[in-house]
Amino acid sequence: MVFQTPPLRDEELEVLALLGDQRERLRDRMAEPRRWSGTLRRMAFARAVQGSNSIEGYNASLDDVVAAVEEEPTLGAEEETQQALTGYRDAMTYVLQIADDSLEIDEGLLKSLHFMMLKYDLKKNPGRWRPGPIFVHREATDEIVYEGPASAEVPGLISAMLRELSRGDDPVVVKAAMAHLNLAMIHPFSDGNGRMARCLQTLVMARERVVAPVFSSIEEFLGRNTEAYYQVLEDVGAGAWHPERDARPWVRFCLRAHYLQAITTMRRREEIERLWNACVELSEKNSLPERCAAGLMDAALGVRIRRKIYRSSTEAATGEEISDLTASRDLKAMVDAELLEAVGERRARYYLGAEILTKLREDIRSQRPAEATDDPFAMVRERRQLKLA
Repeated sequence: MVFQTPPLRDEELEVLALLGDQRERLRDRMAEPRRWSGTLRRMAFARAVQGSNSIEGYNASLDDVVAAVEEEPTLGAEEETQQALTGYRDAMTYVLQIADDSLEIDEGLLKSLHFMMLKYDLKKNPGRWRPGPIFVHREATDEIVYEGPASAEVPGLISAMLRELSRGDDPVVVKAAMAHLNLAMIHPFSDGNGRMARCLQTLVMARERVVAPVFSSIEEFLGRNTEAYYQVLEDVGAGAWHPERDARPWVRFCLRAHYLQAITTMRRREEIERLWNACVELSEKNSLPERCAAGLMDAALGVRIRRKIYRSSTEAATGEEISDLTASRDLKAMVDAELLEAVGERRARYYLGAEILTKLREDIRSQRPAEATDDPFAMVRERRQLKLA
């Protein structure tokens, strides 16, 4: 037996409807071809990688995560952190690559994803079920907060989890949440269980294809709300393998996370569009090719620009390949126009946005509404009260 999906109450179904409305809006907006959409996707992917790894103590700036995603060297991340980011990037890239396929989620896929994540450290048994007991400690106090089921039970429990995932008519958001919960509680690996559980949740969501898969993830939200995330898992798990316990608090937590992440993504979409238009104007004003707007936008977002990153952004925006020589000339022209600042020499050289780009981004961000903190469950209750009034 594994944790079972609780019967959804009317309030939870109404929150699912609110989330569906948000996703429809996002899908409609993202369906419109825009030259800046590649940057929005890449930054969303980088934030998911950053968020999931930060939960495990692998902290890196968004700039370094973008570099790792683009297979470029990082500046501030320690070696183990860089390896963790690279491993998670590989696993998530595979998840997004197979989202359209009818590939079955099975034990082999889970082990393969785990191997991609932790292949840099063979002592952590990448791609294998754990050989013995496992305990989760709270770092601050070194207190044991969870003990996983016996290792001999892992194969059977994983099979039961996958059977639950493959059947039933539950909304995919709920299915994905339950897959995350069960994998986290089974704790089938020697290390990387949290990352695997979050990756599995994203995989289940990605196969739905309501919006582009990278926008289905709540990993960034979980990274920003780590204490609340840990607390709800502790409350549901109660310190050991207790699949008879009510999973409803976890399901409600995930519904709220998806709703707030959808609002954040919509807000970023609108900001990216304004930023792109402003960067196109800057390119025109300085007699630069329009393709330079992609590099200016990355720099305005705080990304450290290298020639490879500039080529990737420009090709995504224009749909056309550019040579290393053209990229180098463009970057020099942007430096000459005092829009970028060059740092370092030759192969170590990279470019940062000049003050004008920093101010441009700050001006756009100053127009944003307050961060979304609305509780969708409170919104549903408020609507009901208004109907009764």
